[in-house]
Amino acid sequence: MPPRLYLLSIPWTIAFRPKAPVSTWRNERTTRILPLCRNFADSKDSPAAGRPKNIDTQPLLHVSKEAAKRADIAGSKGPEIEQGTPVEEVVKGDKEAQDKLPKSIKDSIKSFPPKGSRSFSTSAFRSQDLGLVEMEAPPPPAIPGIKFGLPALPIPSDAHLKYRYDPVVKQVTNLLMRHGKLSIAQRNMSLILTHLRTSPPPTINPARPLIPGAPPPSHLPLNPILYLTLAIDSVAPLLRIRSQKGAAGGGVALQIPVPLGLRQRRRAAVQWILTAATKRKNRGSGKGGFAQRVAEEMVAVVEGKSSVWERRNAIHKLGVAARANLNLRRR
Repeated sequence: MPPRLYLLSIPWTIAFRPKAPVSTWRNERTTRILPLCRNFADSKDSPAAGRPKNIDTQPLLHVSKEAAKRADIAGSKGPEIEQGTPVEEVVKGDKEAQDKLPKSIKDSIKSFPPKGSRSFSTSAFRSQDLGLVEMEAPPPPAIPGIKFGLPALPIPSDAHLKYRYDPVVKQVTNLLMRHGKLSIAQRNMSLILTHLRTSPPPTINPARPLIPGAPPPSHLPLNPILYLTLAIDSVAPLLRIRSQKGAAGGGVALQIPVPLGLRQRRRAAVQWILTAATKRKNRGSGKGGFAQRVAEEMVAVVEGKSSVWERRNAIHKLGVAARANLNLRRR
């Protein structure tokens, strides 16, 4: 008895090949049509392959190469191909070509041949050895193993990174500082020095002279640090007044003058100048407004127009009046 047929298994034996999408078929067709070759480069089908090798169809030589070839045939000396032929020599006998040249080349034709280097050359490149200068070898160090030598002894006190600024500039910068912001104080100090450097020379008041040995007023803007130091030292007080209670008897205070050191004198002068600068009227807005007022007050001090002079004279007058109290011992 033959086996029973299973009708559902008939499609398994039929090869089912779905139709490829149109895009895939087109891509395969395109890749089969386009040949894989470099067009017009090294192929035999390039336009340059069928070009006739006739002398008349060849491109013309360069002007310098043509002149060198002609001179080689004639047996004379031709131009140097590496440097090229000057334009003046090419258009030497052609007046029509000379009229169409730029004005700079026309001027150089009058003074031909040029002196020195060759200008306006027809060469498209320069030699590699042009402009090379032989550098001399540096001398050997005086002390073996030390390239820059030893520092001079004794080493100065300001040869440290922390003390690289002028002492007056550093002290004024610290007095300008507020809330520990040193960068802002340094920026203001830079603006003050810039204002002193760019301001016109001051006019000195004979009634309020500066310290002895001061340079002429016209030299002060050339050295802003000296300008700043001169303004501070000129109004710096020589003493301060110390009040001692009960020294005069009956609980009455006695005024006693006390001499000051250099830094103490400058500190008092800078504080007076900063106080007077805060009372000045601000001319504009911005970060450099306060620095500009301080710089203007410095200029006013040198010119004798600042109120700091009256404060200094009052301190000295009071100190002269109380000089008899110097022998009084402090309790």
